[in-house]
Amino acid sequence: MTPRVTFAVAARVLAQLRRDRRTVVMLIVLPALLVSLMYWMFTDSPNTFNRVGGPLLAVFPSIIMFVVTSVATLRERSSGTLSRLFTMPMAKLDFLLGYALAFALIAVVQALVVVSIALYLLDLQIQGAAWQLGVVAVLDGVLGAALGLFASAFARTEFQAVQLMPAVMIPQILLCGLLVPRDQLPGVLRAISDVLPLSYAVDAVLGVAKGNGFATGTGGDALVVLAFILAALGLGAATLKRRTA
Repeated sequence: MTPRVTFAVAARVLAQLRRDRRTVVMLIVLPALLVSLMYWMFTDSPNTFNRVGGPLLAVFPSIIMFVVTSVATLRERSSGTLSRLFTMPMAKLDFLLGYALAFALIAVVQALVVVSIALYLLDLQIQGAAWQLGVVAVLDGVLGAALGLFASAFARTEFQAVQLMPAVMIPQILLCGLLVPRDQLPGVLRAISDVLPLSYAVDAVLGVAKGNGFATGTGGDALVVLAFILAALGLGAATLKRRTA
């Protein structure tokens, strides 16, 4: 792994995104719009929004990052760009880390926008610190990007990459505690949820909402999310194909 190469890949990805305004809007604006829509739906039931609003700050960014990164990586392969890049002294991990770094920077902006709107415009009530909620939201966005980078190895077309989203993300959404608290799930489903990364992403958000700081259980959940990110990038480097067959 060469930091100079990683930073070069990140700069290249950011330059591409700067020219693709629709994707930038999707990454930055869409999560905030979706959270605002949920607020509107529960405008007569603020307690319900306070219960689900925090987890949505984990779910929406993760889903959007997953879709964008999986399609973008597959496009690099199918166009032959990835094959040309690998003619240079660049390891697969350099490529994936560069992508992850670029989307981590996007996730910071994304988190600033969606957390600010949720807390100060939609009046989402939390007992913890706003900056901790922002840190967790960044991790959740990067988690979606890392999972998308890994999942892209199993798709041959952009349509297949999009199809992976419901296969990978919807079971996690159902079991992450957004709809039913995880401790109320049947035993088998609870065991499955314990090995799904989005469960810990939601747990971290809920921990901040309840006032648990990083020195308590929230920090452990955030570290688990970070471990899933690193594992997804490592597996992605091991399975990444230079070109789509």
